[in-house]
Amino acid sequence: MPVPVLEDVSLRVEDGEYLAIMGPSGSGKSTLMNIIGCLDLPTEGEFFLGGENVLTMNENAVADLRNRMIGFVFQNFNLLPRETALENVALPLLYAGVSRRERAERARAALESVGLGDRVDFLPTQLSGGQKQRVAIARAMINRPHVLLADEPTGALDTASGKQVMELFEKLNRDGMTVVMITHAPEIAQRARRMIRILDGKIAEEGGDAK
Repeated sequence: MPVPVLEDVSLRVEDGEYLAIMGPSGSGKSTLMNIIGCLDLPTEGEFFLGGENVLTMNENAVADLRNRMIGFVFQNFNLLPRETALENVALPLLYAGVSRRERAERARAALESVGLGDRVDFLPTQLSGGQKQRVAIARAMINRPHVLLADEPTGALDTASGKQVMELFEKLNRDGMTVVMITHAPEIAQRARRMIRILDGKIAEEGGDAK
């Protein structure tokens, strides 16, 4: 028998918002993130991203929409260990068919924008945790997505590095980026402008301005 993970969830995220989704392990927040990121599809209901109904699209169209609309930041960075910071950041552009020269130029600019212009040739093993996450954020931004989707972005970082990453998210949001962040840490969620709580697959609480 199928076990429902999310039930009667209705959520609207406006362009330019900074939303934190909180909840304990097993609450359904990761499933909700996967649906927002077009990694999973709901079995019922509707999901619109950028005005398009995802549930009516074929697999290739969903993948194209995801690549255009969403940038992902993960807790464990997901960097390729044998590639430099520049090569890791440029990777999405390779898949998008961008020329080698433009890939390098845009990746270098993205790294400079997150304060790592002097680390372009470093391998992940030569970077601190906070620097790895900033490389991951630069990679997420390289395709100029509409939404930055972050899953426990400070979970593997020390307090100082976590603070730097959160300040970077706040800057991106001030510059117009929509940020949706999954976290179980109240002190991290409070950095967002709006916060919701997921409990047993339902939205248990929804706040206005989190600040």
